[in-house]
Amino acid sequence: MTKRGMEGMDMQTYLQSNGHDNNNQDAKRIKMDGKVGKPSKVIHIRNIPNEVTEAEIIHLGIPFGRVTNVLVLKGKNQAFLEMEEESAAVAMVNYFTNCVAQLRDRSVYVQFSTHTQLKTDQTHSNASASAQAALQAAQALVGVSEGKEVTGGPNTVLRVIVEHMVYPVTLDVIHQIFSRVGKVMKIVTFTKNNTFQALIQYPDVITAQAAKLSLDGQNIYNACCTLRIEYSKLSNLNVKFNNDKSRDYTNPSLPTGDPTLDIGQTSTALATQSLTGTAGMLGSPFAAAMGLNSLTAAQFGLPGLGLPGLGYHFPGAQALAQAGVRLPGMGGGSGCVLLVSNLNETETEPDHLFILFGVYGDVQRVKILFNRKDYALIQMSEPQQAMLAITNLDKVKIHGKPIRVMHSKHTTVQLPKEGQAEAGLTKDYTNNSLHRFKKPGSKNYQNIYPPSSTLHLSNIPASVEEADLRAAFKAINIEVQAFRFFPKDRKMALAQLSSVEDAVISLIKLHNYQLSETSHLRVSFSKSTM
Repeated sequence: MTKRGMEGMDMQTYLQSNGHDNNNQDAKRIKMDGKVGKPSKVIHIRNIPNEVTEAEIIHLGIPFGRVTNVLVLKGKNQAFLEMEEESAAVAMVNYFTNCVAQLRDRSVYVQFSTHTQLKTDQTHSNASASAQAALQAAQALVGVSEGKEVTGGPNTVLRVIVEHMVYPVTLDVIHQIFSRVGKVMKIVTFTKNNTFQALIQYPDVITAQAAKLSLDGQNIYNACCTLRIEYSKLSNLNVKFNNDKSRDYTNPSLPTGDPTLDIGQTSTALATQSLTGTAGMLGSPFAAAMGLNSLTAAQFGLPGLGLPGLGYHFPGAQALAQAGVRLPGMGGGSGCVLLVSNLNETETEPDHLFILFGVYGDVQRVKILFNRKDYALIQMSEPQQAMLAITNLDKVKIHGKPIRVMHSKHTTVQLPKEGQAEAGLTKDYTNNSLHRFKKPGSKNYQNIYPPSSTLHLSNIPASVEEADLRAAFKAINIEVQAFRFFPKDRKMALAQLSSVEDAVISLIKLHNYQLSETSHLRVSFSKSTM
């Protein structure tokens, strides 16, 4: 049936003749009256995906004005949208004539209907309920709710509040999520009333509308870190610095505001998503640390955000292989156990591997192989942590040898039986107090960086001076090239070493080094330079 023929027939007859009279999925009996051949408040949308919802159809019209009615004919891949004002419909058709509309990665075609009004018969209450709920939400979205204007109308700038923030949320996490909807121009983050908030600027109102409709109420991580989104009163963000609090993506040459910051140095790990039906957009806070924007979900044939109940987790090796993606050291598995090779047999101990790999996750067990002491198995808490360790530690030089890190075929590290000769080479760290990520909301989630020649030192008591810390490094035969306490917090300091290898050895040997009766040094790799 042609488009014109379908529009010209009585819609009730159409539904009945196609077996929809008793089917609540499409059952809405309407008749359409009007004139042909000129602009209309009713818009005809073709080539829609089968699974599209009323809300998604309505979202196309929201930027142009108030939507008063909607009809989705899924069996015919068509929909009708009625605007309150004809001028809004004209603006919508004009816009999508020059810019093809997209629904679930599918091009849809927007044009005037040959009719001027959608008259709805509410006989099928179940079918109309979803449409009415979507319409009510849409009317609230454009600033109309029970006849009262809502502060902050449609705008290019969104204000985001993160509720139930069990895990830390950073500017980069916000960018990873919101850039899935469209190009993000600027972000400013801040804390107000003890809640993390962000202002996000898009290039146009339509993209901002799409982000608000798609992401409002979504969880960043499973069952926590809920996004609450509203329009900002601001029409433009004035970003002066590119750092971990604010970013202007249109002007990468802005200063950081702090000479020690180097925002270009980030982990290059991969964390794309697979659909699991859970409630979080990032399955684990480690996924955020691994750079979600390094590969888009489209490369794996996955739809974009905007579906309720989407959960993102790290893909298995099979999914990565099918996508043609290979990471350094990727072996045959994708679980929590790593195989580490080319170790220095005489220098390496289980505790050393626990400390080093513990920078990227909570190490549960370490086993140095009895017959091949240049090999070890390391069990992490989560697959994301294992992949993070591969990305950051493969080919890193330790005790003069570049180690290789890859997934093991084993799913767990077995503890030896009591009395076996290899007992000293296998250790269980499950309940170890030095786990960096056991506490939800730990700041360590925000400070995961590749090995570098600059170390971040923390938990320094007031009684300890620079000379004391330099002496601790000298005791392990490493010279500190430069040292500086943080000017606003003397409990922390930066130590510049001559090489990444020296920094790795220093971290292994000085993390948890006793500085006083009650204080132990904390050491991590820094993103800063000196």
